[in-house]
Order: sequence, then C-alpha cells, then structure tokens
Amino acid sequence: MTGSMKMIENYLDELFPNPRCELNYTKDYELLLATMLSAQTTDKRVNEVTKILFKKYNTLKALSQADINDVQNIIRPIGTYHKKAQNLIEIAKRLEKDYGGKLPNNREYLETLPGVGRKTANVVLSNIFNVPCIAVDTHVSRVSKRLNLAKEKDDVLTIEKKLTKKFKKEDLCKRHHQLVLFGRYHCLARNPKCENCHLKEICKYYKTKDI
Repeated sequence: MTGSMKMIENYLDELFPNPRCELNYTKDYELLLATMLSAQTTDKRVNEVTKILFKKYNTLKALSQADINDVQNIIRPIGTYHKKAQNLIEIAKRLEKDYGGKLPNNREYLETLPGVGRKTANVVLSNIFNVPCIAVDTHVSRVSKRLNLAKEKDDVLTIEKKLTKKFKKEDLCKRHHQLVLFGRYHCLARNPKCENCHLKEICKYYKTKDI
C-alpha cells in the first residue's frame, strides 16, 4: 500500500499544490456558519447567500437578534432554509452567551451547536485552529472508497480514522482539502474524469466500470 499512497499523495500535490477551503469567510465564526449551511448544497451556492447574510448581519450579536423571516429569505436558495435559519440565529445566541462572541477551539462544545456535527467541527478546527484532522464529506468518502483507502461499508467516522492513520499528521489539513477538490472536480459521482486520471490503475471504480 506504500507505493499506492505515494502515488496518491504525489498526484494530489500535483493537482492541488496549495489547496484551500472554497467557502468564503472573513471572520472565524463565519466559517462555522457557512459550513453548517453547506450541508446538502454546494459551496458556490452558500457563498452567494453568505455574501448577503454576512454583510447585513456583520456581527454575531446582530445575527442573534435577526428576524428569522428575513434570514430565511436570504438563505432560501440553499434549501432546508427554515431549519438552517433557526440554526444560524441559535448558534449566534449561543456563541454570544457562552464565549462573548468568539469561536472556541473546543470540539465538544462545537458539536453541541444546532446543525453542527463532527464534519463541520473538523472543518472549523482544521482551518481556524490548525488542528490536524480530516472532515469526511461525500467527496472524501467517495474518493477514499474508490482508491481503496476505505471499504464500501465504512461509515464516515471509520473513514476519518483510516485516513488519519494513512496520511502524515502534519499533512491532514492539506490532504482534506485535496481530497475534497479531487472529488469535486475530477473524481465525480457521475461521469468521473477517469481517462486522464493518474490514479486509474489503482482505482477500484475504474477497474469495474464499463469501458
């Protein structure tokens, strides 16, 4: 597996030498809110609504006091906006009350916030606090299974643990972004760009696809 891992790492470095989160944010807490909003939608769509949301409610205190109908109207394009609007306002209230409007480096606390699970917490901890961890979304899950880094039956926590063992600790934040971008732009769920992929010889999907 060592040879395969080296191939994977080299190709990811070639494709994405300086990967970054594609969610737009200027304040720490904005990444938390944007990541929560990104569930079951695209980063591009989230960026379109947060551009309006974060400009109108430019502090957590302002957002905590926002009219929920107004928030719903702003984030309507991303879907499930009723629940997500509630989550936005509640998260703002909690951070104001518990941490004076600051975002804490505290996984346990973050995962108690509405709409925030392990994946969202990992994104925040990795990007804001440089905690070495991998957030497993649909892209990371798909790529990991196709490249035999995980098994088909593995759940997201199992995949996270396996990837954490396979990659160097100091590279985990970078590898997370690379895997997301690889899945988003190359190893697509439908019609992946296999022909030009340097990893197709070690890809389980490529070996079984009808070509």
